[in-house]
Amino acid sequence: MSSITSAGPAPDYNVKVVKQFSIMTVVWGIVGMLVGVVIAAELVWPDLNMGLQWFHFGRLRPLHTNAVIFAFGGCALFATSYWVVQKTCQTRLFGGPLVAFTFWGWQAIIVAAAITLPLGYTTTKEYAELEWPIDIAIAVVWVSYAVVFFGTIMKRKTKHIYVANWFFGSFILTVAMLHIINSMAIPVTMTKSYSVYAGAVDAMIQWWYGHNAVGFFLTAGFLGMMYYFVPKQAERPVYSYRLSIVHFWALIAIYIWAGPHHLHYSALPDWTQSLGMVMSLILLAPSWGGMINGIMTLSGAWDKLRTDPTLRFLVVSLSFYGMSTFEGPMMSIKTVNALSHNTDWTIGHVHSGALGWVAMISIGSLYHLIPVLWRRKEMFSVPLINVHFWMSTIGTVLYIASMWVNGIAQGLMWRAFNADGTLTYSFAESIEASYPGYLVRLLGGFIFFVGMLVMAYNVWRTVRSEEQPTTVAQPQTA
Repeated sequence: MSSITSAGPAPDYNVKVVKQFSIMTVVWGIVGMLVGVVIAAELVWPDLNMGLQWFHFGRLRPLHTNAVIFAFGGCALFATSYWVVQKTCQTRLFGGPLVAFTFWGWQAIIVAAAITLPLGYTTTKEYAELEWPIDIAIAVVWVSYAVVFFGTIMKRKTKHIYVANWFFGSFILTVAMLHIINSMAIPVTMTKSYSVYAGAVDAMIQWWYGHNAVGFFLTAGFLGMMYYFVPKQAERPVYSYRLSIVHFWALIAIYIWAGPHHLHYSALPDWTQSLGMVMSLILLAPSWGGMINGIMTLSGAWDKLRTDPTLRFLVVSLSFYGMSTFEGPMMSIKTVNALSHNTDWTIGHVHSGALGWVAMISIGSLYHLIPVLWRRKEMFSVPLINVHFWMSTIGTVLYIASMWVNGIAQGLMWRAFNADGTLTYSFAESIEASYPGYLVRLLGGFIFFVGMLVMAYNVWRTVRSEEQPTTVAQPQTA
């Protein structure tokens, strides 16, 4: 990653919106993970909901997923993409008041989700539960986001478009397409609508959306972070820029086809299921190519891991990315899926990506970005970053290991038969066997959540500390 410093005055970057999204990333991370801890506790102690419908697991669970994906993850993506596109294009964000609109509009959508989901207003579609008025608001804000981002690219002062912006751009465009098509519905009232699709077609469209919400929102966007913040924190060039371009084109060409692997042994045509499986297996190659590219960026700088916990966050997140992108293709194989489907193994897989990859790359990026935004030499407490790193790592490992054990046990129990063809175990017995795993999962999630509180304190003290002179205003491009 070569640095090009302009001899002229530094561009007047829009730092305010990046600061706003950065702070709200931490806030919504705490809220979303707290709800996660609550619902994990409800699976251990079901009476925790106090018999109130608003606190029922079935209502809080989509609140948790929406909060951690679209509130925490979304704000992290807005913050980092807005910063990276300005720095690498050496120009202020395009759009004027549209920039502030994307921030306040996104926060309003999050609040609307936090109100409507506990009230039971839902489309029941995974990751797309919000009803039609909120869906329209999401589309408006997201198109505005695209205008700001691509408008900034268009007025760049540099000839080259750095690869991080390729990933951010593909994530913005694809999520817009996925959301608009999957959310097509016929309104009945202000709080109720019905999908325009039916039956197996509805399922296919939903998992085309659902898996690519993972593929583009939770992967491509965060790879944009990786390609900027790992080289910046390591102070090393990207290991192979050519590999990063191959990684980009291979990933976006293959990921879009992988959704049918969520529908094995369903009413979906068998050839469609098989296509989803094959594309998922091929997907392993570009995914690991990107992981290797990120980790090998540390060539010549491995010693930094001993003293830089921010870099540890970034590098360990890549390890979890590699692990979850191996596990996903493996679970898409039909024979493996016959064991894993509908078990806690899937929950473990999701959280190895969500906690280990998405959350840790976001946290590492923010630990790099916040001192830059507030012109501080470093975070208030580097030892607290180290504490947070170990809490995040231990919490994630406890979470996913307990769910792997639970999932395999459940899969084996569900398909155990007696000699006369009857089931060996009842469903209730499989739940009873899962109880220790639910306790460990709760412990792991709680440790991860407390780590976010540590981060919030560190960020607060950093923001409140006295401004220090830095050279961050100098324009730099990768």
